[in-house]
Amino acid sequence: MAASEGGSSAADIAVIPAQRLESASGVMNADAQEEASELESSETAPRPIAPTSKKPGNNNDGGVETAEEATEPAEPDINELCRDMFEKMAIFLQGELTATCEDYKLLENMNKLTSLKYMEMKDISINISRNLQDLNQKYASLQPYLDQINQIEEQVTALEQAAYKLDTYSKKLEAKFKKLEKR
Repeated sequence: MAASEGGSSAADIAVIPAQRLESASGVMNADAQEEASELESSETAPRPIAPTSKKPGNNNDGGVETAEEATEPAEPDINELCRDMFEKMAIFLQGELTATCEDYKLLENMNKLTSLKYMEMKDISINISRNLQDLNQKYASLQPYLDQINQIEEQVTALEQAAYKLDTYSKKLEAKFKKLEKR
């Protein structure tokens, strides 16, 4: 990989700890030389360096700590990471699209059910309208009979009033007749 502007490459950064070790101990051990040569030849991005040290109990130098070579954690391949990210993004987007499709299918089913309900309501309203028209026609055919009933009711009321008048007149006549009879 190319170094960034004003920076250094990964191999240069990795060599520095090995050089420090060499300068600190005076001699570079074989493992450090092998790793330094591997780092110089690799074309990977810079990785964080995690130095380790020996514990005083493991060393026979009388409690003096010595530095071990710096080890770098293994870096996954950037292409593999990108591929993994795109696969996961594809799965995520597929899930989002599936959910959206399911929402649209649900809306479609709801629209179909609503349409069926409206068709049923339309049929019911057509039946009600037809029945109302039938009732209006029957009422129209009964109207002459209703008019006759109203006329008869008026005549009965007039006849009733005449009967009351006749009754009052007959009572007056009876009263006059009794009056004349007593004399």
